[in-house]
Amino acid sequence: MTATKNRRIAHVVSIAGVDPSGGAGLLADIKTFSALGAYGCGIVAALTAQNTAAVTGVHTPPVDFLRLQIDTLFADVKLDAVKLGMLGSADIVRTVAERLAHYKAPNVVLDPVMIAKSGDALLSRNAVAMLIEALLPQSFIITPNLPEAGVLLESRAPESVKEMTRAAERLREMLPHSSERWVLLKGGHLPSSEVVDLLFDGDRMIELPAKRIETKNTHGTGCALSSAIAALLPQAAGQLHPVETAVRTARTWLLNAIAAADELAVGHGHGPIHHFHGLSRG
Repeated sequence: MTATKNRRIAHVVSIAGVDPSGGAGLLADIKTFSALGAYGCGIVAALTAQNTAAVTGVHTPPVDFLRLQIDTLFADVKLDAVKLGMLGSADIVRTVAERLAHYKAPNVVLDPVMIAKSGDALLSRNAVAMLIEALLPQSFIITPNLPEAGVLLESRAPESVKEMTRAAERLREMLPHSSERWVLLKGGHLPSSEVVDLLFDGDRMIELPAKRIETKNTHGTGCALSSAIAALLPQAAGQLHPVETAVRTARTWLLNAIAAADELAVGHGHGPIHHFHGLSRG
C-alpha cells in the first residue's frame, strides 16, 4: 500500500516513550511508519534507560514541554493518524488528551502500555483512570493485549478465546457508541500454537488467527502492530473495509517481521523484530 503519484504520503505521529535499544517505543514506531510507506513524526512522552534485557529507569518530561512539543508539531504538520504508546503518568495522559481534543486529531490508535514484560505496572491507578476517562473517548481503535484488557476492565485477564470475545464486547462498551470505534484484542498471551486476535466494532466480531512463530526476539511487537495500523489506516481510506484491511495488512507485516527477527543479533535478551524485513538485501 504505497502512495501514488497524485496521493500525498500519510503523515503519522507517535506519542510514546523512547527505548534506546530501538526495539520498542518511539524509535520502533518511526521504523514501522517508514517501513509501511508513511512519513513518521515523534513526540517524546518518556525517556527510558532500557536494553533487550531490562528497564533500569524512566524519566518523564515536564508536561509544559510535552504540551509545547504537541502544539509546535500540530501547528505545522497536517497529521493523518496518531499512535499513542507509553504515557507514564496521569498528568501526561491528561495533557495528551487535552491537546488531541483541541486539534481534533484523526485516527487515534491507542496502545495502552500498562504492564512490562516482567509484569511490573507502568501506569499508576490514577493514570489508568485518566486514560479511561480522557483518552478512550478520543480513540478510533484501541489495541490492548490480554493483561492490559484485564486492567481496563478491572478483572483478570481473559484465559480463552471465549473469554476474549466477552472482553472485546465489554471494551467496546467503554468507547463512544455514537460513531465508528474499534477494539483489537490481542491474544498472544494465550498458551497455544496459534495466536488469535479479535477485531470488534460493536457489530462484527472478526477472528484473526495466525500460527505462533517460535523466537525469543519479540520485543516491541505491540508497539509495532499499533504503529503499523496507524500508518495503514489513512492509506486504506476509500476501500470497502478500510479498518479490517489496515489491521490484516499490519498483522501480516508484523508476522513477517517476527519471522525475520533472528536475522538481527541485537543484545542478549529479548531482541527486536526486523522492521525492515521487506527491503531487498541483494
